[in-house]
Amino acid sequence: MALSESQIPPDAQHYLVCGTEDCERNCQFYCNDCHQPMCEQCRDEHQKNKKPKNHEVVPYKQRKRQLPVEKCKIHPTKEMVILCEECQIPLCYKCTTTREHRGHVFTDLEMVFDEKVSLCQEEIAKIRNYFEPTSQDLKKDIAGDVKEIKKIMEGLRTSMKAEAEAVKKLINTVTSDNIEQVDKIEQSVLETLYGQNQNIDDYINYLNDLIKTFYGYLSPSNIEQLTCALNSENLIIRPIPETSKPVLPVFTAGQYSKEDVVKLLGRITVPNIKPENRKIKPMETVSTQLKPTGKQSKQDKEKSEVKQILSLSPSVTKVREYKVPGVNGVFHISLGKSGRLWVSGTLGNLVQTDLQGNQLQKIQTSGGYGYHTVTQDGDLIYTDRDNNVINRITPGNTITEFIKTRDRRPLSIHSSYINGDILVGTRKDNEGKVTRYNKAGTEIQNIQRDNKGQELYSQPRYITENINGDVCVSDYNKHAVVVVDKSGRHRFSYTGQGSEFEPYGICTDVLGHILVCDSISETVYLLDRDGQFLSLLLTSQQGLKWPRSVCVDDENNLWVGQWLSNTVTVYKYLQ
Repeated sequence: MALSESQIPPDAQHYLVCGTEDCERNCQFYCNDCHQPMCEQCRDEHQKNKKPKNHEVVPYKQRKRQLPVEKCKIHPTKEMVILCEECQIPLCYKCTTTREHRGHVFTDLEMVFDEKVSLCQEEIAKIRNYFEPTSQDLKKDIAGDVKEIKKIMEGLRTSMKAEAEAVKKLINTVTSDNIEQVDKIEQSVLETLYGQNQNIDDYINYLNDLIKTFYGYLSPSNIEQLTCALNSENLIIRPIPETSKPVLPVFTAGQYSKEDVVKLLGRITVPNIKPENRKIKPMETVSTQLKPTGKQSKQDKEKSEVKQILSLSPSVTKVREYKVPGVNGVFHISLGKSGRLWVSGTLGNLVQTDLQGNQLQKIQTSGGYGYHTVTQDGDLIYTDRDNNVINRITPGNTITEFIKTRDRRPLSIHSSYINGDILVGTRKDNEGKVTRYNKAGTEIQNIQRDNKGQELYSQPRYITENINGDVCVSDYNKHAVVVVDKSGRHRFSYTGQGSEFEPYGICTDVLGHILVCDSISETVYLLDRDGQFLSLLLTSQQGLKWPRSVCVDDENNLWVGQWLSNTVTVYKYLQ
């Protein structure tokens, strides 16, 4: 099921189509009077007509929300378009004449509705960018605790089993010793009893022999012998041998309780400590932009930490200098990963060197000025202005066609360090434009006119992005540095210090400064993020000649390329 416009999240990157019949171009503007989205061409046609000539046409993001049609309950044929400020209820025009609302103050309901919608969007943005992500972070913390507690509990179980096994082993040892002792006692007692039994057997044999002797005396022929025998000591019968009952061992059962076993094996206890509440990060200013990725958040944190300890140095110091072979002038610099430097000259040569100035690659192109950039992934992308395309060079040196700019000539390009978007400055006839593409090369934004419908650009030769998302363009036909915010709204244009100004290379640093080359004064200007002039950072006094290109590296050093020279000089200006 398709979502209505009101259901689409305000921070979603969705493709809006012009509302004019049979027009399928990208919507950029909105007529607040007609409540119709429209493309640039349809807007121009709309404003040419006499009737809507005075209509308020604004960039789409600045549109007023159309008031839903709702009939008055008292006057069903009328629509509710007025808000009674005292009663705080919507009314139709006819209701304003009734006795109940006589003398009351009324407000345009559409204006109130637009304000309420904006407030709702702000709350939605807060939910999306703070409350929901923070809740998700808490869920991750809880999941981490679940995983950790399972690991800890499994460790406790293992320790308990090991302790029990040790006790079992000790019990088995004691039991074996007791059984062995019982065996020895049994053997000793049995030997004693067997000896007593043998004595009794010998005594019984003695008695049997004695009986036989006495029977012999009873024979009549042995009367004399009998008489002698009766007077003989032989009539004395030996006494029965003594025997004794064995003393049996007694097993005394161990005296123990469950508590004794607990003491032996250990006990599990939960500390009587109040659980510590999970920390919830404070809600700072919530923008309507999408939440940055984990990688971007880490980069922002690192930049913020650097920003806290950096400031402008009282003087600028030259750090080192390179000679770049294969170019007749350094019109643009892009710093890549692993100490790689891309430089372009006026003849279209695109050269890659290491930091010792050794040439690694050389490509013949139809570019010039600020027409190449290195992406977050380390790829080089550059404009082919003759064929109206943008090419990509991967680390394997494979060149592929990345983006087509159709009927517009691409002049400058920049890969965002914030979100990886690609910013491209193009020109058609005498009109310049900046187009934003995502990392996949899909067009997502066009920036061409200010809030009054005036052209922002003529020749956007150099382009960069500031730490707050501002898009900064160096346009020497306009004799200005033109800066818009991330939504495309014009913030300011810097046109020099009263004298003639012709800007070339432009870049920004971790403090939000804007650094731009001026070909008239042959200097590098330093501006703050709001376009206020701070200083002439580099002049001929620092040995500078014909500066045309600038960029700042990860160590916050400024790289400057010069016209009519293949020299790149590195300066330290922050401390």
